[in-house]
Amino acid sequence: MQDFIVIGGGMAGISAAARLADLGSVTLLEMEDALGYHSSGRSAALFEENYGHGPTIDLNRASAAYLRENGYLSPRGLMLVGAKDDGAGFARDVDELGMATLELEEALAMVPILNPGTVGYTAISGAAEDIDTDRMLQDFAKALRAVGGRTVTKAPVTAITRIQDGWEVTAGGQTYQARQLVNAAGAWADQVAALAGVAAIGLQPKRRSMARLPAPGGHDVSGWPMLLGVGETWYAKPDAGKLLVSPADTGLVDPHDAYADDMVLAEGLARYEEMVTEPVTRVESSFAGLRSFVRDGTLVLGPDPDQPDFIWCAGQGGYGIMTAPAASQLIADLVAGRAPVLDADTVAALSPARLR
Repeated sequence: MQDFIVIGGGMAGISAAARLADLGSVTLLEMEDALGYHSSGRSAALFEENYGHGPTIDLNRASAAYLRENGYLSPRGLMLVGAKDDGAGFARDVDELGMATLELEEALAMVPILNPGTVGYTAISGAAEDIDTDRMLQDFAKALRAVGGRTVTKAPVTAITRIQDGWEVTAGGQTYQARQLVNAAGAWADQVAALAGVAAIGLQPKRRSMARLPAPGGHDVSGWPMLLGVGETWYAKPDAGKLLVSPADTGLVDPHDAYADDMVLAEGLARYEEMVTEPVTRVESSFAGLRSFVRDGTLVLGPDPDQPDFIWCAGQGGYGIMTAPAASQLIADLVAGRAPVLDADTVAALSPARLR
C-alpha cells in the first residue's frame, strides 16, 4: 500500500506529489497521456505578486523566492490599457495591482501599436514576469521520480472505495491503494470527491479562450509587456514571437477538454483591436483552458474536515501556476503536522473547512 495517491497531473498535482514524496511513497494518476495537458499547459504563465486577492496574494508572495531561485522567472512587465472613458476602472485597477501610471508617449515607446485615438490611460508594473511553466512542471516530475514516486498517465479514475486503512482507486483498469488521497483533479475535483463519497466544494469551471496571432505589423514583440484591458476585459501577451490575445472570458462550463468559443473570441479580439492601430488579419490558432473557482474565488488546500485522509488541492482559478510552490508546500506541511510558513489566518482562509 502506498502512502499517497495524487489524482491529477497538472501543476497542482505534480507539485503536491513532489513535496509529499519526501514524506512517503507516492503514485500520481493522470487521465490524459501527458502531464500538464489541460489548464497547466494553456496558461498565460505570468507572475504578478499582486494579482488576485487576500490569501491568493499571500501564496504568490510565498512562492516568489522558489520561482526566482530556480530560475523560472524572466522579465516581462504588465501594461494596463484603458479607453478614454475608463477613468474610474483604470484608477481601481492601478490601485489593486500597485502600478505606476504612464504618459501615453511613454507607453507608445514600449508598445508602438497602441492607438492614441482610443487609449486614454496607461500604467505599468515592471514586477510582472514570465514563468517557465513547462520547465517547472518537468522539474517537479523529476523530483518525484528521484525519490521513487511514479506517475501513471492514461489512467482516468472510475471508482474510489473506502478501505480499512485508506483508499482504493480504480484508474485505467488498474487498482491502487493508499493511506491518503490527494484530489488535484482541476475542473474534475468535485467529480472525484463524489466518487469518494466526500462532500463537494462547489467548483465552477470557467472557460478562458485564446487566439494566437502573427506579430502585429511585423513588429518584434519579444520585449513588449503583457497588455491588460481595464477590468480584465481582454489581454495580449507576447509568446515565441507571436501574440496571444484573450477575451478574458469567464463563461461557466462543465468539465471537458476545453476549446475556444469562436463568438466570445471574436468579441475579445474586437476589444483588443479598438486599443491598437494594427488590425487582426489572421488567427493562426485558437485554444482554451478551464479555470475552476469556488464561491469565494480562493484556493482550497488541505484535509477535508469530515475525512482528513482526503486532501484537497483544488480551486486554483487563474492562479495555479504562480501559487504552486507555496500551495504544494502548505499541503506537505499540513500532512506532516508541521507549522506552515503561511500565517494561521491565511491557512484557515484556504482550508476546505470554510466551505462547509
